Amino acid sequence: MPRRTPFDVPRTLGVLPDAAVAKYLSRGMQAGQENPPQVALRKESSPLPREEARWNTSPIRDLVEHAMSRFADDRRAADGWLAPRLHATVRMTRAEAAAPGLWNHMAMLVAPDYVVWRHKREEMAQSSRFCGPHYTQCFSRLWWAAELFRDGSDYRPVRVACAAQDILNTTLRLDVIDHRPTAQALLRVFDRLITAGTPYVGDHVNALSSAVNTAGSTLVYDVLAPDSPRLTDELYDWIAEAEEAPAVDRNRLPDGPDDGSVPANSVDALVPLFDKLLAEAPLRRRKPNDDRSEAASLPEQRRGVSLDKQLPPWMV
Repeated sequence: MPRRTPFDVPRTLGVLPDAAVAKYLSRGMQAGQENPPQVALRKESSPLPREEARWNTSPIRDLVEHAMSRFADDRRAADGWLAPRLHATVRMTRAEAAAPGLWNHMAMLVAPDYVVWRHKREEMAQSSRFCGPHYTQCFSRLWWAAELFRDGSDYRPVRVACAAQDILNTTLRLDVIDHRPTAQALLRVFDRLITAGTPYVGDHVNALSSAVNTAGSTLVYDVLAPDSPRLTDELYDWIAEAEEAPAVDRNRLPDGPDDGSVPANSVDALVPLFDKLLAEAPLRRRKPNDDRSEAASLPEQRRGVSLDKQLPPWMV
């Protein structure tokens, strides 16, 4: 039986300022004991520039309700299932996704119950899960994980990115992840660690992420492993197709924008370097009961730009 949403959901996404979240987000909401003040939040919201099918909220509600039912016994495993489907449902450019107001609206007016369900630890979910940086906000982090770790239209690498929470919590923050071969080479190393059942895989993820970020920059890695240009027209075509696209399949991965695959030889060039960095990187051991260092299961399967950082041309 489908869930009954305990509050009215707006028909379309909008923009909700950070100040409104700070004003109305209560401890009761964070604990899942209160519904959002819909009337007040709608007054604080503004509509998106154009009314388009990609902004409809009903497909988002369908996804989060299914995720809460499907992954009731392993909430972290919902990340790998939801990330590619959220990305393929809410189709937009990186510039559009970099606006925090859209994610605030999604978390406060469309699916606050999912935020609490996924991120409630002990008594409540942190406020940053409703309104926070790209690697913390509940929905932004999933959309950006899918955007930055997909290989063109192929979302399979995204499941690896969501398999260990430290990839989302740490690796997603790095500027070098904007370089697609770097992102794919890191995932190849991480996948090997996860498949081998490496204990405390999160410690290895953090160590390698830090080493890769320290050892170079996007420019350096682009010299070692050139990327191919992104096919902008194909991206815009994929976004436009949202007007007629059916709902994403719950049991089969959707197809992302066919805007160019990552050159395999560039990924191959970086993997030995990253293996060497991992072998030399110091590990910071955490307590055995710290579940952030454990890999989540792999089910079937924002990058937000800081407010003080201007968008480079390639993100438009």
